[in-house]
Amino acid sequence: MGVAVIDPSPRKPKIAIAAGDPAGIGPEISLKTALDPQVRAACEPTVMCDPDVLARHARACGLTTNGVRLAACPQPDAAALPFGATGAASGRASIAFCRAAVKAALAGEVDAVVAAPQNETSVAQAGIKFDGHPSFVAHETGTDENDVYMMLVCGDMKIAHATLHLSVRDAIAAITQNKVLRVVRATDAALKRMGVASPKIAVSGINPHAGEGGLFGREEIEIVAPALKQAAAGGIAVTGPFGADTMFHMSGIDAFVVMLHDQGHVAAKLLSRHATIALTIGTPILFSSVAHGSAHDIAGKGVANPAAMIEAVLRLSGAKPAHASMTT
Repeated sequence: MGVAVIDPSPRKPKIAIAAGDPAGIGPEISLKTALDPQVRAACEPTVMCDPDVLARHARACGLTTNGVRLAACPQPDAAALPFGATGAASGRASIAFCRAAVKAALAGEVDAVVAAPQNETSVAQAGIKFDGHPSFVAHETGTDENDVYMMLVCGDMKIAHATLHLSVRDAIAAITQNKVLRVVRATDAALKRMGVASPKIAVSGINPHAGEGGLFGREEIEIVAPALKQAAAGGIAVTGPFGADTMFHMSGIDAFVVMLHDQGHVAAKLLSRHATIALTIGTPILFSSVAHGSAHDIAGKGVANPAAMIEAVLRLSGAKPAHASMTT
């Protein structure tokens, strides 16, 4: 089942596209997405970007801005940045584009937001705290960060993460019974919002083979399993914990929950290298980002693949994507 989450209406849904890192491929894939015929048939896309940044990428990549709806977000320091370079001006600009898109969604001016990738080094150089779109959207919408998570979507597979951009040591320390319970509840609520009436959720362990009954660690016994028991007592159809290396072969599951970043990201990117999207779940707005980076090595060359962004826009528009492909 797709992520068709916008109620039917006589008008096309309005989607804000935050252009991302000005020195990366964000503006290029934003333009390619806004110009895509299937996107234009499904929704009204608006690119949130500095006009000079967008025009510069268009010239370099052989694209046009004609017919592209632009919500100008002036960032004069970013327009002349070299392609592929990190810097504070680039970090400030990319955050400004995303913030403008979120504000438009909160104000009801757009129905959903799709964000191009940030460059976390540039954002850090700007002195801005940023550890991923979920926590950023939580802050911008006044939502408790503990209730906001990332869900990767690739084809029909959906993978939510209990922890994200933390060191493995810090991530393991952050995994508590309450954390596991919260992410399972958020996943169940998100699936219902996507139209899954009775979601079925499978949850991974932390250790190899989900601890092998305590032989490889007791976190599954002492943390994960009690959380799942509590979730099930609250009416959620959840099962686990399972080894993260085998869990994704299970059938009849609407979403998988993993404990660590790479448990989910490796699986998703192997399944759908160019069309994986990342939904932020648990906030009052519909927000998606692409599950790839800013690709400084190919910025300005016109070769960036917009498939993931097109997929995200179409899914949030309620259209059936035709660009994504699954590999097995």
